[in-house]
Amino acid sequence: MSHTDTTTPAPSRTVDGRNVPTAGTWNVDASHSTVGFVARHLMVTKVRGSFTDYSIELVIADRPEDSTVAVTIQAASFSTGDATRDGHVISPDFLDAEGFPAITFNSTSVKPAGDTWSVTGDLTIHGVTRPVVLDVEFGGVATDPWGGTRAFFSATTEFDRNDFGITFNQPLASGGVLLGKTIKVELEVSAVAD
Repeated sequence: MSHTDTTTPAPSRTVDGRNVPTAGTWNVDASHSTVGFVARHLMVTKVRGSFTDYSIELVIADRPEDSTVAVTIQAASFSTGDATRDGHVISPDFLDAEGFPAITFNSTSVKPAGDTWSVTGDLTIHGVTRPVVLDVEFGGVATDPWGGTRAFFSATTEFDRNDFGITFNQPLASGGVLLGKTIKVELEVSAVAD
């Protein structure tokens, strides 16, 4: 007797013409997600890195605009693949991971914005809290090989690190400074339904 696969597509729904995940709590699978960043070095090159220890909880509401996002990142998990640079960045010159061990983001509003979503929230870095806006794209849902339901999101934002009291820099002999002040954050998120 042959077995017929009766797996149905993972749940999503349409609200006001937009495809969104079903309501509920979605926890990020960190082994299949990335919290990355990009910073300018020597005014020209881009240095990329990530944080390796973090948690993200997404609560999708019946009305998508009532959804919430909560992120906690361990500052000491900063990694660019260069131990000397990473040690400097988590020092008091930059993140001061010992004095301010957690970086957090807590959403305050969720709004549709064309094909994406604008998620405004309070970002706290180095003990300073400022509002930022994440540009979030919902990538759909799928059933993984273990029967779990996953939702996929991409998000980006930019902020001025000086606004968070992270002002360390060095002037260059040729003009300009060693490090750019604008930090771009890039998230690729695979979230599992509770």
